[in-house]
Amino acid sequence: MKSSGFTKAERLKRSATIQSVFRKGKKYSCDGAKLFVLENGLEQNRIVFTFPRGYGTAVERNHSRRLSKEAYRIIKHDLMTGYDLTVLVYPGKDSFSVREKQLTTLFAKAGLRLKSS
Repeated sequence: MKSSGFTKAERLKRSATIQSVFRKGKKYSCDGAKLFVLENGLEQNRIVFTFPRGYGTAVERNHSRRLSKEAYRIIKHDLMTGYDLTVLVYPGKDSFSVREKQLTTLFAKAGLRLKSS
């Protein structure tokens, strides 16, 4: 039973869609990350984690992406749905607790949190 996985339908994949979120989406920022939010009219959120040019090696980017996905997976049930989300992660301290705090802060600023925790 997979109750809280990160499914393919939750991934924002197409480059044109990601660029649209960057251009038209509302922007929120915190120390180390930015969130771009755009309504998608679906019953679920779609998300992608991106990095600026020059963000470390492929190994460092993949590690950061895995941390980000896990942090999102844990808090996604507390979020409103129907949005395309792009998270731009900047280099810095890369730990699970830092990433979870960043995402919680960004989603609270965007007004996407259903419950406070």
